[in-house]
Amino acid sequence: MAVSGLIMIAYLVAHVMGNLKVFFGPGEFNAYGHWLRTMGEPVLHHEWGLWIARVVLLTAVIAHGVSAYQLSRRDIRARPTAYVHKRRRAGYATRTMRWGGVIVALFIVWHILDLTTLTVNPNGQAGHPYENVVATFSTWYGNLIYIVAMLAVGLHIRHGFWSAAQTLGVGNATRDRVLKTLANVLALALTAGFVSVPVAVMIGVVS
Repeated sequence: MAVSGLIMIAYLVAHVMGNLKVFFGPGEFNAYGHWLRTMGEPVLHHEWGLWIARVVLLTAVIAHGVSAYQLSRRDIRARPTAYVHKRRRAGYATRTMRWGGVIVALFIVWHILDLTTLTVNPNGQAGHPYENVVATFSTWYGNLIYIVAMLAVGLHIRHGFWSAAQTLGVGNATRDRVLKTLANVLALALTAGFVSVPVAVMIGVVS
């Protein structure tokens, strides 16, 4: 679970850096979209690099989901009867990890249908990623779905990054404060980066 989570975080860092190219105009953003399909050439054929990245990411998503289910079942088997007295010790992000994961999983399906296959994009144009982004965030529901999902991603990363560090043995009593601060900064930076795109379209900075 920790390894698959870190793979997805690495992908999100690269993804948000690519998304922010939208602020440099359609020429640069569309060129970035074209590069994604040609990366690795001439060693790799057209779009092979992109498909390798997709397969790795899909494998990580499936591994993460399966691990979450297995851990949940172990937790239930270990304590089939609920505690009589419940103490609210866990933070909000910890308590909502499962629901946050479901929201993110549903969003991934929507995101693919919206900006990859263009199935639900109202004015989708194949080969024009900049225009497709503007089209999606020109609708109220596109903005709502995206922003809610990104907030869920931020909460998930905030708790997940620190948990992964503990699982892999990186954390200890002296490093915990640094790791928690890093988790907070990473979650905030990624959330702000992703949310800035629909906000920019809404206020007309990107059009």
